[in-house]
Amino acid sequence: MNKTKIVATIGNELEDKTILKKLMLSGVDVFRFDLTYVSFEFCMEMVNAIKEYREELKNEVAIMIDTNGPCINVGRLSSGITKLMKGDKIRVYVDDILGDETKFSVNYPKLVNEVKYEDFLMINGGKVELKVVDKELNYILCEVEKEGYIKENDRINIPRASLNIPFINRKDKDIILFADKIEADFLALSSIKTSEDILKVNDLLIEIGNDHLELLAKIEKMESLKDIDEIIRVSDGVIVSRSTLGTEIPIEKIPMIQKSIIRKCHRTGKISLVSADFLSSMEKEEVPTRAEVADASTAILDSTDGIILTSSVFTGKYPIETVKMLEKIITSAEASIDYLELLDIAMKSEGEDVTGAIVHSVIDCANRLKVKAIITPTMSGYTAKKMSRFRPSCPIFALSPNIKTTRSLSLNFAVRPVKINEIKSFDEMIEVSKEVARDYLDIKKGDKIIITGGYPFKQIKHTNFMKIEEL
Repeated sequence: MNKTKIVATIGNELEDKTILKKLMLSGVDVFRFDLTYVSFEFCMEMVNAIKEYREELKNEVAIMIDTNGPCINVGRLSSGITKLMKGDKIRVYVDDILGDETKFSVNYPKLVNEVKYEDFLMINGGKVELKVVDKELNYILCEVEKEGYIKENDRINIPRASLNIPFINRKDKDIILFADKIEADFLALSSIKTSEDILKVNDLLIEIGNDHLELLAKIEKMESLKDIDEIIRVSDGVIVSRSTLGTEIPIEKIPMIQKSIIRKCHRTGKISLVSADFLSSMEKEEVPTRAEVADASTAILDSTDGIILTSSVFTGKYPIETVKMLEKIITSAEASIDYLELLDIAMKSEGEDVTGAIVHSVIDCANRLKVKAIITPTMSGYTAKKMSRFRPSCPIFALSPNIKTTRSLSLNFAVRPVKINEIKSFDEMIEVSKEVARDYLDIKKGDKIIITGGYPFKQIKHTNFMKIEEL
């Protein structure tokens, strides 16, 4: 059973909703919808289908929603997509016009005033590059330095420009309210600059009475790296968005930044995800390149909580095969993780905490005794999240009667949330834990599990027992 989580990004091109069911059966833990690119109507239709499949499969796959963020986007295009050729001159308007291969508009009226000559406009993660060569009253004139296709709503990064865009705009507020309405589990915040941006969203969630949505900061801006420790502290986790970040800083620095952020998240017990063009060749080919396999393996060996696959993968020829291939890569890479080293790193950064001390003992025993699983009944998910930080070599089954708790654990390394009925006694907890182990694992006579948690239920707020059971 794999411990690194898989996030599947669903795009507008997906027409066959049964693909969602097949992806759930193949190992997807979270479905992601970036509302910069997909409509509210499409997202609602897909979420309703996911909810039906949850009931049918008894699989509580979680839902992640991406905000648009304070960014500039490509406006309307006559055919929705167009190719810009190297050396061509392109006019970029601040007025709403219908674009083509010679011109397009953007959604930022201050663009002309805030860009400088020879600034670069990086479109769609730097796949297309335009250089500013002239400025007029309502447009800038650019020369295509790197040719390629642009689409409506493609993000535009201008690395050297200082843009004064408010963090929560009207569209993002609508997105957050929509995420609340559909009972999404994770909110991925685009174009974070400082920890203050996250606190503004948190204030909005308090205002609307939502204490379930977990906030993930997408690291896409150079400014965010300067405040990374505080961003990690005030968020529930971060997403290293490599393609967009690569337009802001030299790409050769990205691998070490990825390692550093994953390490910081591990030490503080926060979720870390990596987003890049993982296995993108499988849009057209049934087998990925060796470089793609090595890239995904590196992120897993760095001990990230999960990997995000882009929407293009799931609209290509081999969506199910892509997830199954990633599952194989995860299985292979996790066999080489140094779990004792990760346990030591986590313990050195652990404070004086009863739960932390017991969890360390649980994980140490689990690794040494080679137990099949750790079972932890939980109401809030706190103990399971703490255990995830200690990176056990076996899966953690988090049992909870609270459906929001189970889905909130969908991204934590090694945690497999299971919805159960409310447990009323210690003996019942032991029996239910054994049943879960037998249902989900290939149990042989003599196999061991560790059961841990807080007892009496609802009275004890920390972990206070550990029991080793031989099955």
